[in-house]
Amino acid sequence: MSPPAESKPAGKSRRKRDKRKGRSAARLAAVQALYQVEVGGMRPDVAILDFVGKRIDEDLDGISLAGLDRALFGELVRGIHGESEQLDDMLSAVLADDWPVERLDSVLRLILRAGAYELASRPATPTRTAIAEYVDLAHAFFGGKEPGMANGVLDRLARALRPQDFEPQDFEPGEAGDR
Repeated sequence: MSPPAESKPAGKSRRKRDKRKGRSAARLAAVQALYQVEVGGMRPDVAILDFVGKRIDEDLDGISLAGLDRALFGELVRGIHGESEQLDDMLSAVLADDWPVERLDSVLRLILRAGAYELASRPATPTRTAIAEYVDLAHAFFGGKEPGMANGVLDRLARALRPQDFEPQDFEPGEAGDR
């Protein structure tokens, strides 16, 4: 009888999925906390403590905060708040001239700032992941054209900040995609 074939531990893919969910929860909670900071006048550290201390067992838009990536959450809230002027300048550079950052809905502005922050300050976050995560957040808050706007703005910003991620791929004639 031959030994059983080796397989990947069942828990490994689950841990990866849980880690992704924890990062998604951190992004959602960061936008919520930043809203409390911007609209409610709360200090960033107080908003962070509020989420970690009081709201950790809640679900926000179907995402459990129990597995929240606390380190990412804290970094996002502090970083986005601390760099909001620079982030707004980056966003202004890719928005239409007749659509200033100040004209954006406050939640959409926070989503775009968060996406801009990750694209500019977190090179380990893959470009497509950063864009997709914040477009998904826009879908969670808006049912109109805002998610499409978020996608377009973050795509233009990503092309400016990370052009290497958008260069055409080299391929040999005859390979898939050669038409």
